[in-house]
Amino acid sequence: GDRPVTAIVPFDVTQMAHALYPPAKNSTKNRQALSPVRAVIMHAYERGWCNPIRIRSFKEERPHRRKPATPVWLHCFLLQCERDGGLEHLAALVLFMAQTGARVSEAIRLQWSEVDLHARTALLLRTKTSTNSLRHLTDDLVDRFRELRKGERDEDRVFRYTCRNSVNERLKAVCKRAAIKYLPSHTCGRHYFANAALDAGVGVRTVMEAGGWESGNVFLGTYVRPRVNASRTVADHLNGYRFSRDI
Repeated sequence: GDRPVTAIVPFDVTQMAHALYPPAKNSTKNRQALSPVRAVIMHAYERGWCNPIRIRSFKEERPHRRKPATPVWLHCFLLQCERDGGLEHLAALVLFMAQTGARVSEAIRLQWSEVDLHARTALLLRTKTSTNSLRHLTDDLVDRFRELRKGERDEDRVFRYTCRNSVNERLKAVCKRAAIKYLPSHTCGRHYFANAALDAGVGVRTVMEAGGWESGNVFLGTYVRPRVNASRTVADHLNGYRFSRDI
């Protein structure tokens, strides 16, 4: 309201967060309530209007890791799209998200003018990080894109969808016919990409760069699933290095 910044204390800020977002998680309160206030206070402090104050963040809950799609799930889904017929765009969309890490909102905005089949690339515009992101296409995607490109104009959308909800509704219907668990677009796309790339031996930093992740905490804490028997896996890899005991 009209309270001077010099009269604001940390207790007031935390109470404001509870009042504005009573049912929200602590992570939401930190992001949507505390962070904006910190920015305002710092802005005022830099201009000499008040002293800085320390606002403690709420303790955040451990992020919930969704179980990502597997190669078997992806194969069954694509096979069902072929059986149904007329779902070439949906199949290509799911494969595109799974193999490039694109978000569904980025993928459905993709136009043919942003796809270069000769260079085997797709340029995602206006991503969540507010910057363009170039993604490279696999052989399978290039073949599917060539079939979809026939008769299309540069300004046409590659996958023809305009709403993420429509994509998830189609996903749910195909999963039901294929008798497989329904996985939303983010789980069978971005989550699959992260774990499949790591399973293939790609380094964490490279996967983050390829998929457009900026925060290591978000990537490792939310997307990457814990490996089964991690200690045994590391020991097996290190078995290849033999050190001499001769003096």
